[in-house]
Amino acid sequence: MELKEQIIEATIEEFNEKGLKFTMDQLAKRMGISKKTLYSVFSDKESLFLEAIDTCFSEIKRSEKEIFEDDKLDTMEKIRKIIIVLPKRYQAIDFRQLYQLEEKFPKMFRKIEARLETDWEPTIQLIEQAIREGKIRRIEIPVLQTMISSTIEAFIKTNVLIKNDISYTNALEEMICIILDGIRVKSSET
Repeated sequence: MELKEQIIEATIEEFNEKGLKFTMDQLAKRMGISKKTLYSVFSDKESLFLEAIDTCFSEIKRSEKEIFEDDKLDTMEKIRKIIIVLPKRYQAIDFRQLYQLEEKFPKMFRKIEARLETDWEPTIQLIEQAIREGKIRRIEIPVLQTMISSTIEAFIKTNVLIKNDISYTNALEEMICIILDGIRVKSSET
C-alpha cells in the first residue's frame, strides 16, 4: 500500500477515535512517520480530508457497480443494497460525527453534499427497471432521489443519530425500509 493510502487509512482510525479533533501530529505519531513526511503528502488537514472523501466515495461507487452487476440479486435487492452501500473498510467509521463538518470544514461538507447528489445513473436504471417489472409503482424518480439524498445529508448534518443512539448503518437500513416498504402495518403483521 502506498503512503497516501496508508495516511488515509490512519486518518479513518483517528477520526473513529477522536472525531474531527485529532491533529496532524497525532496522525503522524500513529503512523510512526514524521510530520514533515506527512506534510509532504498532504499540505494540511483539510486537503487530507478532501482526499479521504474522494477515496471513500470512489470505493462506494465500486461497490455499487459490483451490486449492479450481481446476477444473483433481483432488482429490488439491488436497489436496497445500492442505496445504503458502505464498503467493508468504511463500516466501522462513525459517520454520525460528520455533523461537525459543516461548521468547521464547510468545503468538505459541500464536497460530501455534491458527491451524494451525483452518479445516480445506475440507481435510476434499477428503479426504472423495477417499474417496468411491476415491482414498484410508477414514481417521480427525482422526488425519491431528493428524499434519499436529503435524508443522508440530515444524518451527517445534525447530531440526531447520536442523540437517539442510532448507528449510521441502522439509520440507513431504516430509511431504505421506510422508503421501499412504507410505514403501514401489513394486515399479516397485526
